[in-house]
Amino acid sequence: MVADKALSWAYTEEFVPEDDPTAEARLRAEELGVVPVPAGTGAALRVLAAASRAHSVAEVGTGTGVSALWLLGGMAPDGVLTTIDVESEHQRAARQAFTAAGIKPARTRLIAGRALDVLPRLADRAYDLVLVDGDPTEAADDVDQAVRLLRPGGILAVNAALWHDRVADPARRDDTTVAVRELGRRVRTDERLVSALLPSGDGLLVGVRR
Repeated sequence: MVADKALSWAYTEEFVPEDDPTAEARLRAEELGVVPVPAGTGAALRVLAAASRAHSVAEVGTGTGVSALWLLGGMAPDGVLTTIDVESEHQRAARQAFTAAGIKPARTRLIAGRALDVLPRLADRAYDLVLVDGDPTEAADDVDQAVRLLRPGGILAVNAALWHDRVADPARRDDTTVAVRELGRRVRTDERLVSALLPSGDGLLVGVRR
């Protein structure tokens, strides 16, 4: 019997449904031209946050708050999410999503700015989970900072690690695909991390800080 991988993939991506505030945040993302994490990736992030009993999470790429809502759903009830985005308009939309979801203001810290300007100001080994979902050409530098931020046992997550299914095709040699492919190699060979590449959504690269 030949398995229908496309059908199985679609089934897993829709296995955990989104709640209304997250679905509304996804609609706002479409209006603003933002590409949010798919529901399957969001569910995986929520599980990672819950498994690590995350109290302190940092996110590169706020968007309209889709991934943040998934993360907050898995974090400890008093956990705080620090989320960074260069676009203040996106963060205004994210605040709207947090309010709709009943998230207390004290649980989110939104910082407008370029990730590589903000991340160096965050404390070493102070975070349980760091999600990198910003400019793919800067992701390698973001990851270097993220590993510094993680406590031992903390989790690194990098969204879009398959980059529109181009990374697996060695014939794809455009700059962005090459950068994302090389980032995967760097994480895989980093002795500070235990890593895996999950096929959820557009690829979720994960690593646990030794």
